[in-house]
Amino acid sequence: MPRNSINLLIILAFSLISACSEQSAVPGAPDQGATQNGAQTPQSPLQAASGGEQARIEGPVIVYSSRQEHLIKPLFDRFTAETGIEVQYQTGEDGPLIARLQAEGEQTFADILYTVDAGNLWSAAEKGLLASVDSPILETNIPDHLQDPQNRWFGLSVRARTIAYSTERVDPAELSTYEALADPRWKGKLCLRTSRKVYNMSLVATMIERFGEAETQRIVEGWVNNLATRVFSSDALLIEAIAAGQCDLGLVNTYYLGQLQTRDPDIPVALFWANQGSSGVHVNISGAGVTSYAKNRAGAIRLIEWLSTEAPQHLFSELNLEYPANAAVPSVDLVASWGDFKPDTLNVEAAGRLQSRAVMLMDRADYR
Repeated sequence: MPRNSINLLIILAFSLISACSEQSAVPGAPDQGATQNGAQTPQSPLQAASGGEQARIEGPVIVYSSRQEHLIKPLFDRFTAETGIEVQYQTGEDGPLIARLQAEGEQTFADILYTVDAGNLWSAAEKGLLASVDSPILETNIPDHLQDPQNRWFGLSVRARTIAYSTERVDPAELSTYEALADPRWKGKLCLRTSRKVYNMSLVATMIERFGEAETQRIVEGWVNNLATRVFSSDALLIEAIAAGQCDLGLVNTYYLGQLQTRDPDIPVALFWANQGSSGVHVNISGAGVTSYAKNRAGAIRLIEWLSTEAPQHLFSELNLEYPANAAVPSVDLVASWGDFKPDTLNVEAAGRLQSRAVMLMDRADYR
């Protein structure tokens, strides 16, 4: 074969190899509803993966998240600015996102599932949708009770669910525990959010773990008997009902009061830390796990590890008035103003493992 022909074949071969190597690391992109942070994809940055291993991170990290965009975009933008790794994300409700992840299987675009409530993360993990991660960084930064025992998901922020009460009609010295809210002294004075909200499912699930079903049902029936009005669709409406005198106390996630306090610092509602002499305040999480079929596993681990560090942990508290999962990181001033409390250190995985039993128990107790 003439030398010129050989040279031409070599050039064509290298061109073909180059074209193949420039294809995206992810076979496709999120659907048109996906939101991207607009950062430029870096040229294959070499980043440190979990456990100190070196891994080449190709392409963006793709996240399916039930968190609202304004709570995650600032975090992802900062991550991109610091590391050069692009983050793309699809937002939606927990159930549909998990169902989508399950339907996509090996073809999923998602590298991370980032959602609220340990019950949702537990459900995704039990469906085989999340993979175990061995990360010394996450083990150092995230307490054991805020992560999956099999390392398939990790808490990134903490939500405390406790008693909110009227500062005009309730003496906090009268308050003590979640269980005591079933006492007849509170008849016609208690407000609750619907049992259909996962936050209440998780609270009752952990009560089943601690007290057993019979005692938990007795407590929940007592709550229902003490209701001042029909259940509310949100914690914010519940707090506003307390302030308006419709009821005297109820169970809420603390950040809902914080959001109302930023608009009205004088709202006549305060927090009481439940069960300080026993199990501690019920806590839950927002958290994330690496998907079982992640195309960019190294990038996904890097992002979750980064989210457990000081600056992003402080942002969690700033953006939604939640508590950092990393105990070494202080909360913002408004959150800190509520005072310290002893949290329940029962592993939050119980919220998922016992969720179906909690739902059936609440139905039996006529808590709707």
